[in-house]
Amino acid sequence: MIHYDPHRWLDHFFDLRGSALREVLARVLLCVAWAAVVVGVHVHITPIAIPSTVHALTGFAIGLLLVFRTNASYDRFWEGRKLWGGIVNSSRNLIRAADAYFGDQDPDCLRELARWTAAFPFAAMNALRGVPGLGAVEADLPSLQVAVLRRSQHPALAVAGQMTSLVAQAHANGRISAFHQTALDVFIKELVDHLGGCERIRKTPLPFAYVVHLRRVLVLYCATLPFALVDSYRWLTVLDVLLVSYVFFGIEEIGVEIEGPFGFDANDLPLEDICETIRHNVYAFGKVSPEAAHVAPDPLPDGL
Repeated sequence: MIHYDPHRWLDHFFDLRGSALREVLARVLLCVAWAAVVVGVHVHITPIAIPSTVHALTGFAIGLLLVFRTNASYDRFWEGRKLWGGIVNSSRNLIRAADAYFGDQDPDCLRELARWTAAFPFAAMNALRGVPGLGAVEADLPSLQVAVLRRSQHPALAVAGQMTSLVAQAHANGRISAFHQTALDVFIKELVDHLGGCERIRKTPLPFAYVVHLRRVLVLYCATLPFALVDSYRWLTVLDVLLVSYVFFGIEEIGVEIEGPFGFDANDLPLEDICETIRHNVYAFGKVSPEAAHVAPDPLPDGL
């Protein structure tokens, strides 16, 4: 994600990174070249103008389609951000409650739970991006368990299972009551629910028919626009087509950029920063330092 000051918009007027210009430039130049051909034919060979009424009406309809497109994409982007905010809050609440319930009685179990709680957002991020492993947090975990997690069908769920096992272990050792165990399990369930919401966004794109129809309409509109303008504007038609095609294709491309917020693009959510924030917060509560996070590998729970 690109961080910027919204009050100083001139500072970013010529920025290319994160803008839609690179993606739409070829389409816009193609429309401009086509407009130049149409004007040349109209001026030097034979009149080929058409009435502009149809384009005036369809331009309004295209505007409505583009508004729906960008609104739907931004809803997906903002929902993804809220879900990751939920992962932050649930992680903090889990380790905070665990510290209050058994932090003094069993600090080793608390540190172990903190390590796996910090691992969950990294596992979730990589799962959403289709990347194997747990990323930077792997160095803080037992190598044997990391190797098994890498081979699991869903590493993030395997991490959640390890967290649940640690809470059950604390209950079995008499560190917490059944009520406290249930309370901690609720926070783990919330983490899995938030991940499920993110997976829903990633695996459910906008309806194919809508996207294809909008793009076809945009191409047809921009391709026929020079015929509607050439009789009134002559060579200025090229400039008009440049402006209209850049606006329309740019708005559509913005929707494409933000509809999938979990990737590596400049406009995607800063998932690495969010994961590191959770890691630092959880380690502080669990009294874990990354340098001293390595522990001897324990027997893996069933099903991991």
